[in-house]
Amino acid sequence: MSTSIARVPTLSASRYLQQLAKHWSHKMEVSFSPEEGRIAFPNGSVLTMRADSATLDVMLVVPESEDMGRMREVVASHLDRFAFREAPLTFDWQEQAGA
Repeated sequence: MSTSIARVPTLSASRYLQQLAKHWSHKMEVSFSPEEGRIAFPNGSVLTMRADSATLDVMLVVPESEDMGRMREVVASHLDRFAFREAPLTFDWQEQAGA
C-alpha cells in the first residue's frame, strides 16, 4: 500500500468533506460526520478526511497495483468541483514515510 497526504487550505473544509462523502455514498462504502470522513473505493483505495476551521486534511491509501497519481487526481478534481467558487484548491501531496 502507498499513502499520500495533503493539507488543503480552505475555510469550507467541513462542507466539502460532507459533499464529497454524500456524492460517493451511492457507489462506495462511506462514513462521515462534519469533522471526519472515510471513503472505501472498489479498487481497494481508502480516502480519509479531517476538517477543521482552516484546512481539509486528506490521506489516500492506494494498493500497490493501482495508480496513485490517478487516484490523487480523482480526489482533487471531485473536491475542486464542490469548491468551484475557490477552485482550484491547493493539494500539496506528500508521500507518507513508512506506509
